[in-house]
Amino acid sequence: MLKGSILDQLETAHRHQKTSLKLGVYYKNTLVSLCHALEDHILSDESSPIVITAFQQGKWYLEEAERYAEMAKCSSHIAIMAAPDAVWTEHPTSKLPNVDLVPLNSSDPVAQEWHLIILSPNYTAMVLCQELSLEDYGAGGRPESDVERKFYGLWTFEPTLVKQTADLAIKHIGNYNPQLEQKLLQAQKQIKTAVATPEEYATVVSRVVDYLQTGQEKLDIPTALRHEALDSNLISNEIQAFLRMAQLMDRADINNPMAATEVVSLAETLAQILELPAWQIKRLRLAAWLHRIDPLQRSQSILTPGGNIRYQEDAPSTPLTCPLIPGAQALRKMPRLRAIAQIITHQTEWWDGSGEPARLTGDEIPLESRILALVSDFQYRVNQKKNSGQNREQVFTQALEECREQQSYRFDPKLVDALSLLVMGLQQGLELPVNTPKFSSGMWLTDSKTGSDDQVSEQQIRINKI
Repeated sequence: MLKGSILDQLETAHRHQKTSLKLGVYYKNTLVSLCHALEDHILSDESSPIVITAFQQGKWYLEEAERYAEMAKCSSHIAIMAAPDAVWTEHPTSKLPNVDLVPLNSSDPVAQEWHLIILSPNYTAMVLCQELSLEDYGAGGRPESDVERKFYGLWTFEPTLVKQTADLAIKHIGNYNPQLEQKLLQAQKQIKTAVATPEEYATVVSRVVDYLQTGQEKLDIPTALRHEALDSNLISNEIQAFLRMAQLMDRADINNPMAATEVVSLAETLAQILELPAWQIKRLRLAAWLHRIDPLQRSQSILTPGGNIRYQEDAPSTPLTCPLIPGAQALRKMPRLRAIAQIITHQTEWWDGSGEPARLTGDEIPLESRILALVSDFQYRVNQKKNSGQNREQVFTQALEECREQQSYRFDPKLVDALSLLVMGLQQGLELPVNTPKFSSGMWLTDSKTGSDDQVSEQQIRINKI
């Protein structure tokens, strides 16, 4: 990592914190797709965001200059950093009143970085990467194909992280243009970023996934091996998009900000009690992470006490004709995530067949869906009671009894019995591992039969800190 670069400064600030950065390696085609998806959101948003970007070289900016002219119409300020090209200041976009070019010294480490930082009243987002050094590329050296160039860094919607990075970028701009620094600081003060809604995140993530897929389809890759590597990178970033949205949806729920994290832990532990195979546990784990991604259209659904969403009777459905669910459909676009989409789709089925969307009965409901329905309801009930004044044992007992009252018509009785064993352990002080996903190119989350758990970092904490 280049000393003094914005990525280096951000990583240093988080190195010894619990919120350490989740850094990964991205191919150039992946970053182009990510940036285009986020730029499209600017074009569709009416909030006039601040946009700060770095292109490495002016020639890369010139390739996107027309696009930035359109973005300028929708933005309050756009600051563009790059090692200057001979003609980059001559393009009409460069002369717009709310577009400022910042020519970087060729020795500036930021001239090796690729940034897109967006500060909007409705949301925040950024891509922050720097190209691998010749030493990092190894014996093969820098690839001949431009799409195979690799960058180290991250992308995120997390507001605090984006704002911190914007501060670093604005300060760096001040080294070249103090007046622009002050202008950006004043504009930044005027933006009061609200917590984005799940719909807002869903729209952005949908665009990201679409761009990743269409961008891959248009590539002219010379060898099968290269195609496999790029495809693996594509899939991991699609999964990453959904996982980031799931984490942000948790944070946006001030009443239950650890829902997905705790449901993952409960689901995995219950699956181990049931002695499910490793591949099935991993599939359940990913479905649990994503179980709150708006599985149904809100205009056609209602929220259950368990925090899940159920259909209203707007359209008939049968076990053979299941309605298309927007969030799950986005997952179905990716072959490796179709099983996950099925689990999420059917988490609102009921054991007696009165649930939605397909009115499946008993063992017709996928086992992972049944587990997910039970543990998400249990987690919701525990969370609701954590400030009731009851002790840990009483909270777990009451939440379990409320779930038990619904067995045989809503929940699988065998799973409720297994949950009873888990609750006994919790009452006796069992600590559940809380899994933090690491976003990498490995397919451990979706591999059907194989995979290693060594890419999951775990820390022991008590559920809900009762």
